[in-house]
Amino acid sequence: MPVPDDTELVPPADRSSGGGRPTDADPTDTSALAVLRAPQTARVLAASLLGRIPLGAAPLALLVFARETMTLTVAGLLVAAFTAGTAVGQPMLARMADRWRQPPVLWLAVTASTIGFALTAAHVNLPVTVFAAALAGAGAPPFESCLRVLWRGLLPAHRVQTAYTLDIAVQETIFILGPVVTLAAVGLVGPAGGLAAAAFFQAAGTVWFATTDAVRRWRGEPAVRHWAGPLRAGRLRLVLGALVLVGAAVGSVTVAATGYAESAGARSWAGWLLAAQATGALIGGLIFVRFGGLRRYATLPRVVGVFALGYLPLLLTPAPAVMLVLMAVSGLALPALLTIAFVALDDLAPAGTVAEAFAWAATAFSVGSAGGAAAAGALLDATGEVTVGFLIAPLSAAAACGIALTGARTLGRGGSAG
Repeated sequence: MPVPDDTELVPPADRSSGGGRPTDADPTDTSALAVLRAPQTARVLAASLLGRIPLGAAPLALLVFARETMTLTVAGLLVAAFTAGTAVGQPMLARMADRWRQPPVLWLAVTASTIGFALTAAHVNLPVTVFAAALAGAGAPPFESCLRVLWRGLLPAHRVQTAYTLDIAVQETIFILGPVVTLAAVGLVGPAGGLAAAAFFQAAGTVWFATTDAVRRWRGEPAVRHWAGPLRAGRLRLVLGALVLVGAAVGSVTVAATGYAESAGARSWAGWLLAAQATGALIGGLIFVRFGGLRRYATLPRVVGVFALGYLPLLLTPAPAVMLVLMAVSGLALPALLTIAFVALDDLAPAGTVAEAFAWAATAFSVGSAGGAAAAGALLDATGEVTVGFLIAPLSAAAACGIALTGARTLGRGGSAG
């Protein structure tokens, strides 16, 4: 089965049960509008985005809640517990969805996560609160993986890649809206308001998503199960390794941008810089959707290389107004990169493990992001040089490009995925 690292990316045949792939009278139309016009696609995309708002809202909500009565160290511990819970919970929940059905897993997950948010807000004592934050993260419904396995049953083959890119691009709105939702809720009902809002949007998204016909009908592919799931595929592990390094690049810039803003004398610039990068990613995704010809030349090593180059200008650390533009530029290539990685994962995942493979991608990116953030923070503390913090991103991205090239050479030698 070919991996789309050095060939044109053509999605594989539909591997989900429940009928053949939809067809369309116009095989050349791969626009975002064509995707959204297909039955149920707009609903599942919107519902999943609604349910994913806590991914952008919960970290800030936890920080605001904890800082009311706790130290910054404890606040950071709660955010770390939530993030770790998400990293562990997503693949496990996706594996359950692969083996059974999506709705029961989604209902179970959102119940556990809601209990976690409620216990966190109750603040019984520190150990219980940390456990509760971890439970809130571990129970976060796996919307990303559940959504992405639906595309091949809802869309004809030539539109699946557009759907991946559209999802990745509009997902940036989560990280723009999430903090806004948190601050608005805190302003209305107090420090626990952000936690309540995160739980509410997550539950509303779950109800809307899980009751969709396509979700209720979807069944995982019957297959012989292996304890390692999709991780037994060697070339799939290479893609995940590249995503860890891509995540490290993104995470390091989050901390470096904060250090830059502080050195510029206005910490509030950090939020604007990160919003500019998210906006750049949104624009880049829409461009990749609009100009389908770009995909003809889009392979994983090439796009990761472009992604790495996009971070180099940040080393100039110019005036804040110029830095906003450079941050937007650094985000442009991310949606194309993730789209190609998802197509590769879909292609390489062993039968019956596609949803879990997508969840591992999210975990790999999150783990890398946390590691990159920690490394950037340590370097900034040790050197006091803002430029050093921005150095991690291009280096990590260059290493990711090396892994992608290794995967391409393995394919050229006829290496197996296993």
